Amino acid sequence: MTTIDQRLRAQIRHAYDRAPVVKARFDAAGLTPDDVQSVADLDRVPVMPKDEVVTLQRAAPPFGGLLTVPPQALRHIFMSPGPIYEPDAGDDTTTVEMAALAMRRSGLQAGDVVLNCLSYHLAPAGLLVDRALLELGCIVVPGGVGNTDLQLQLLRDLRIAGYVGTPSFLLSLIRRAEERGLSWRADFHLRVAFVTAEPLPASLRQTLVEDYGLAVGNAYGTAELGFLALNTAGGLAMTLLPLPAVQVVAPDTGLSVGPGEAGEVVVTNLDPAYPLIRLGLGDLAVNVDPSPGQSQQSERAIILVGRSGEAVKVRGMFVHPNQLRFAAARVAPGAVVQGVVDRVDQQDSFELRVALADPGAGSAALAAALQEAVRQACRVRVNGVQFVAADVIGAGAPGLVDQRRWD
Repeated sequence: MTTIDQRLRAQIRHAYDRAPVVKARFDAAGLTPDDVQSVADLDRVPVMPKDEVVTLQRAAPPFGGLLTVPPQALRHIFMSPGPIYEPDAGDDTTTVEMAALAMRRSGLQAGDVVLNCLSYHLAPAGLLVDRALLELGCIVVPGGVGNTDLQLQLLRDLRIAGYVGTPSFLLSLIRRAEERGLSWRADFHLRVAFVTAEPLPASLRQTLVEDYGLAVGNAYGTAELGFLALNTAGGLAMTLLPLPAVQVVAPDTGLSVGPGEAGEVVVTNLDPAYPLIRLGLGDLAVNVDPSPGQSQQSERAIILVGRSGEAVKVRGMFVHPNQLRFAAARVAPGAVVQGVVDRVDQQDSFELRVALADPGAGSAALAAALQEAVRQACRVRVNGVQFVAADVIGAGAPGLVDQRRWD
């Protein structure tokens, strides 16, 4: 039995005994904790879609019957779009260990000064990376998001060797430096880029590696679970990290798919305070398994191919159509809204199409109010607002349209 199987058995028993929702789901499926002895046995447990966590938390706020410790034992409470509240009691070291492993494999090492451009606000990513970098022995500059000119100054003045953040923001920093007449290779000392939270097109990776001399690690993960997979060599396949338990399953059956087959990414964490058993992430991936039935998780890989639901990740944040509707209703009651995501100059562009109840009411002031309402609801900046006729967003039209190409 592998180490992950041993830890999984303990997690399942603990979750069943202490998390009411987990017990209810097992009982409804006619299962006991003894029925799950290994990762392979997880196929017997029903998948819990991520959207169901939102429903559970609304029905039993704030944590939906998934918390196994008293609220007073928590150290942090984070929030993701939905909203989903994510408690952290500090009992699970897995997320920090995997983040540190992924960044070490990407080329970061003790003594490096690293600029962390992931958000420290509400979302857990910034603090997770901060803790993992300290474990590696790095010196962390907590840059957070935005403030391009200030971040550029930090990179230069502090002779920063490592960057953590989205690939599009790194490109913005490079281009801003060039606009100011600086040479990236001569005037800066960045050596490693650990990018995450949005797709990394092959063309952008090639630019970062060949034109700017960077070692690039591209990580896949989620707010609730930390980093799950990593690519350091290019190509589409992302090698799974050893923990937590990651499966690729058929969306209709919940059963693991075979090598080369596509399915939904489903994860079981090892956090005793907040057990998420068979959480369906809504991401679709191809299962890459060199030795079916024999390989360890760290020998397998996934190729991400899209989303199974309506949510779309924009600049590293998932945006749900319901968030857009909620935001629009605050400033333009009766309006029909549609988000349009595109890729412009290697960066995400996010615009709104809005059909107003009063077609003549469109104005620059209303557009600005809509942009701000969406920014507050989704934590994503809107590039522009287009007022359209009602028939442009017809009945049954999707709330989000993703027009991006990643070639």
